[in-house]
Amino acid sequence: MIKYGKTLHLNVSKYEKELHKNKVASLFEEALKTPVKKDKKVSKNTTKKQTKKVVQTKKIKNKVQKKESLEIKTVFAQDNQIILNFERDITKKDIKFFELHYTNLHKDVYDIVGNFKDARPTKLSIDGVDRIYITQYRKNVLRIIFAHKRNLKTKYEIIQNQLIITVKDPDQTKKQNIYSFRKSKTIVIDPGHGGKDPGAIGYRKFKEKDVVLSVSNKLKKILKNRGYKVYTTRSTDRFITLRNRTRLANRKDANIFISIHTNAAPKKRVKDAKGIETFFLSPARSERAKRVAALENRSDMRKMDNSSKNQFLFMTNQTKITASHKLSIDVHRNLLFNLEKRYKGVVDHGVREGPFWVLVGAQMPSILIELGYITHKQESLRLVNKTYQDRLATGIANGIDEYFVNNP
Repeated sequence: MIKYGKTLHLNVSKYEKELHKNKVASLFEEALKTPVKKDKKVSKNTTKKQTKKVVQTKKIKNKVQKKESLEIKTVFAQDNQIILNFERDITKKDIKFFELHYTNLHKDVYDIVGNFKDARPTKLSIDGVDRIYITQYRKNVLRIIFAHKRNLKTKYEIIQNQLIITVKDPDQTKKQNIYSFRKSKTIVIDPGHGGKDPGAIGYRKFKEKDVVLSVSNKLKKILKNRGYKVYTTRSTDRFITLRNRTRLANRKDANIFISIHTNAAPKKRVKDAKGIETFFLSPARSERAKRVAALENRSDMRKMDNSSKNQFLFMTNQTKITASHKLSIDVHRNLLFNLEKRYKGVVDHGVREGPFWVLVGAQMPSILIELGYITHKQESLRLVNKTYQDRLATGIANGIDEYFVNNP
């Protein structure tokens, strides 16, 4: 119409405007129908990359902050151990160990995440070790090297904010004289509860008093075969008060006193509460320690008022507490090691302080071992198993050996 109208010299402006409007509308519709795939893809990928970079940056920052916050307060040598005290609790992830062997030299190397400002002036030495080096290897890594002509055996233990590195048998003469130590040592073993006091009642009605008596008798046999003088507070199912248990140890002038128990959990936690822990006498610092102590103390607690409890607890001196701490570490470590060689899923609850009245009257280093939770299905079935009991007894005996070797 526009074309022929112009040929005839007619006014076609009205039709030209209408045609223009139709063309614009058509182009707009076509644009809406066509997806811009390329642009969307680029935008999505770019967002993903940017998000990934932000997450990675945050992770790196968090790692750096974690390392920088790990300060080491003190590092010192004591007997055959190097002891490090940190500002906060540490884990196995903070420790890296490896060995280096040369023709006439062997090195045990510990890289410890942390900063020790006094690394340069600190000098460490242990009898029987040729040389110990301590350096701030990197800003956040302290390196300790044990160098010796023969291949040393070292191991480490983490107790909350403390790292203890032990050199096993640095002096060969200690190993040769171990049997002479045994002949001169007296040990009193205390199987917890008994008689009218069954202790904790566990899975399938297993009783604590029966399990601990069986393990204690096995332990007594092992220790006697090794040359120790050994006594037990009870060898049958009979009740003994807490005070009378330590009286035997004092009367026999024992070198150490070991009380053996099993743990128990409330009904809501019986399915997941499991694990082994070892206690030495001290005022409880945690609710967990107070709860366990309350279970084991209950047979005599009714006869003692608060002032009597406090008086009994603080009768102990610092020397005995320190020695008991060392004994608990050696026994607990060997107990776990001997179990883990054969059994999977053994849970380590560590060494703890606790106000156990059965330990108060003892005039020698004393500890209380919780062999596991008799209320846990798997652990209770292990606790009544004779082979598992043999492992428990052997592990405790090995820990006693180690304690006397380190503290003759």
